[in-house]
Amino acid sequence: MSLPRIIVLGAGLGGTIAAYEIREATQGKADVMVVNDSEDYWFVPSNPWVAVRWREPEAIKVHLPPVMAKKGIGFTAIGAKRVHPTENRIELNDGNMVDYDYLVIATGPDLAFDEIEGLGPQGFTQSICRTDHAVVSLVAFEKLAADPKPIIVGAAQGASCYGPAYEFALLLDTELRRRKVRDRVPMTFITAEPYIGHLGLDGVGDTKSLLESELRKRHIKWITNAKIAQVEDGMMHVDEIAEDGAVKARHDLPFGFSMILPAFRGVPAVRGIEGLTNPRGFILADKHQRNPTFPNVYSLGVCVAIPPVGPTPVPVGVPKTGFMIESMVAAIAANLKRELAGKAPTQEATWNAVCLADFGDGGVAFVAQPQIPPRNLNWSSSGKWVHLAKIGFEKYFLYKVRSGVSEPFYEKLALHVLGIRKLRFDQED
Repeated sequence: MSLPRIIVLGAGLGGTIAAYEIREATQGKADVMVVNDSEDYWFVPSNPWVAVRWREPEAIKVHLPPVMAKKGIGFTAIGAKRVHPTENRIELNDGNMVDYDYLVIATGPDLAFDEIEGLGPQGFTQSICRTDHAVVSLVAFEKLAADPKPIIVGAAQGASCYGPAYEFALLLDTELRRRKVRDRVPMTFITAEPYIGHLGLDGVGDTKSLLESELRKRHIKWITNAKIAQVEDGMMHVDEIAEDGAVKARHDLPFGFSMILPAFRGVPAVRGIEGLTNPRGFILADKHQRNPTFPNVYSLGVCVAIPPVGPTPVPVGVPKTGFMIESMVAAIAANLKRELAGKAPTQEATWNAVCLADFGDGGVAFVAQPQIPPRNLNWSSSGKWVHLAKIGFEKYFLYKVRSGVSEPFYEKLALHVLGIRKLRFDQED
């Protein structure tokens, strides 16, 4: 009799560690397989460093097939064309079908550059959402540094990831100062957030004051409640929206270099499947990370549907930070262990946030417990230690992926650096 098959769809930050942790939790009682569209894992949080040549792309890459084989995890890089949850199977890009008993969706997002004319690498702005995008951004940045012109950095309407936008703006400032050309590069930060430091979370601790202070200190102007109307070669048209939804002001912003984070949506393999996704294509999940319509389908990370913290003049999404993703992974692994034992799922993800934003010569860190307010812990801080912590984060996480270790990084950071209570699930018999 064959073992139940658990497929993890996606091998990014969440999917890779989910495969390791599920394999460990199920103890040989299930076949674990990863379906991805690439043989390589890229450590996405380091992409801003790649885009200013502080990291080489190869330094943040892990070749997955040998690691997965060592862990006894099946792997294919053919990629998924379509999920068929009513049939419990995945259609691969080569037309073959793969059956599953349980599916864990960890695809990350589809980048919706096409929703704004002229946005993205195929248009006139850069991206750090993928490592190959960051490599292209570096080429554009070097051109800018050699011929200084205005810079625009930010996050478009509907974006749900704001930390990297702040991080990259301030990394650019640091690098341009090192090259002695910052005085010739006016910088503007534009964001859909209702205020600086909102982060899609209605702020954490004093992030509003901390980030406003950083931008002001570094002579970076900003526009909030910003809705990008169109991007042309060297010119961005931005509407500033008032509280009542009316256009408060229109800005025509010239630029020689721009990096804008786009809105996210679900990937084509799942988008538009009734009962599985919301209208944006994000996976619907209950408190146990299971889909209500297809209970043998779990999901984690950026692909999970989470409602915004509240209404804003311009649409603002909610980020899924590393700590939240690790808590989802832990819950899914524990629940799959229970299901294989004939028991009902009981574990719930804690959905806390621990985030490090590096500015090169400093940075901001915050802890939100839980991530969505109101909170039991609402803390933020800044200092050069954040830069060092981010380096440690990168080294440890790449070690985890290369070696197949399932121990959660963020828990260790929270326990040993920030001192908050243990959030990991106890192992069951």
